[in-house]
Amino acid sequence: MAFFKHLFGNNKKQVKEEKVKTNKHQPIEKTPVDDLFAKNFIENGGKFIYCENTNELVDNYNLIIQENSWQEQKMYSHNIQRDASFLSDLNITFSDHKDQNVLIANCEYLIASDGSVLVCSNQVGEDQLSDLPHNFIIYATTSQLIENLDEGLTLIKKKYGSKIPAKITSLKTFKEKKDVDFLSYGSTQKNLYLLLIEDL
Repeated sequence: MAFFKHLFGNNKKQVKEEKVKTNKHQPIEKTPVDDLFAKNFIENGGKFIYCENTNELVDNYNLIIQENSWQEQKMYSHNIQRDASFLSDLNITFSDHKDQNVLIANCEYLIASDGSVLVCSNQVGEDQLSDLPHNFIIYATTSQLIENLDEGLTLIKKKYGSKIPAKITSLKTFKEKKDVDFLSYGSTQKNLYLLLIEDL
């Protein structure tokens, strides 16, 4: 993951980018998926922390909790046992009541083309997004980064077969929109932290 290694902890000297002359016969260089996702996710107002291992994930999760004074908060999870097993090192008190202040969940995929997070009823239940907590902590792995929504829907169909989950939706509004944006019309704004862990 070139972007993350560059952004988090690579102390190599930065090389000046040189403009490359292109012609009609030279293929256009494609932006790496991790770079594109990071750029679009940040532009959407999302906050992510890259973690090289589970120890860093635990440390960064605790920093998020401290920063927001959520120490006394229970975490809402649609699937408590699955999330608890994955995050057993975090000592989280889970609740199955969606009126909690913070939702913590995995996701299906991270969509590079628009910086969105693809979720379904397996992660957030069958409630409307507007009925869920305002604060989301999503954890994902770098292998969940994909190029676009079409690819994500194809992979979900392949993954679940005939038992495709309900409420497949993409989260991509993480800050208040000052101007009316047609593409985000009707979307529900969430304060979203993404803990992205390396798994390659």
